[in-house]
Amino acid sequence: MPEVSQVRIVLVEPAGALNVGSIARVMKNMGLHQLVLVNPKCDLQSDDARKMAMRAIDVLEAAKIVESIPEALVGCHRAVATAVRSRLDTTLEHPRQALPWLLEPGLNTAILFGSEDRGLSNDELKYAQRFVYIPTSDQYQSLNLAQAVAICCYELFQMPVTSETFTDLCSLDALDRYYQHLESVLLKIGYLQPHTAASRMEKFRHLFNRAELSEAEVSLLRGILRQVEWAIQTKTSED
Repeated sequence: MPEVSQVRIVLVEPAGALNVGSIARVMKNMGLHQLVLVNPKCDLQSDDARKMAMRAIDVLEAAKIVESIPEALVGCHRAVATAVRSRLDTTLEHPRQALPWLLEPGLNTAILFGSEDRGLSNDELKYAQRFVYIPTSDQYQSLNLAQAVAICCYELFQMPVTSETFTDLCSLDALDRYYQHLESVLLKIGYLQPHTAASRMEKFRHLFNRAELSEAEVSLLRGILRQVEWAIQTKTSED
């Protein structure tokens, strides 16, 4: 069976303790143990959560609570997000197409799930590099959060691992710092305008995410940005 323990399950603002407990249980069923909650709206140590977790109390107790998605992805190299067809103007993949990408040795990876009532917003989806959609019957398309997590965990558990390693792949938190730096410089030189910056930067994110940059490549790109900042400062001083 594949080494799925490198994959984090990230729940963004989960509202139901019963769901969180059920998720802890199915994670342990399928060999996953890294559970991260972003601003949870429920008590994951409540009786409801513990009752549903059953013998996965250890997963529940070890769960990490953070305030933002970037914090949840610190140290990760790849992230896949679950999305609905109507929300995203990009390619949505079947879990069996996208999830093997998370299992390549040497990488820390994550799957993002939105809250029960709204899923993930476009602003939250921007932190992922690929997007999955779980096919359902047209008669009733909305999946319960715990069910969606269970399907993805099961698919991961069934997948083979490739032998190739990607130890030099840039981490997502380092990549996010690059995006912040890029946006800052592009605003300074007038390429971006404040009212359109978010939509333009979303396109840059998609572009660089597809490239799967290494740490060295991101350092090279940030070096260019620092040189641009130096040139701006020098020109301003001369004027």
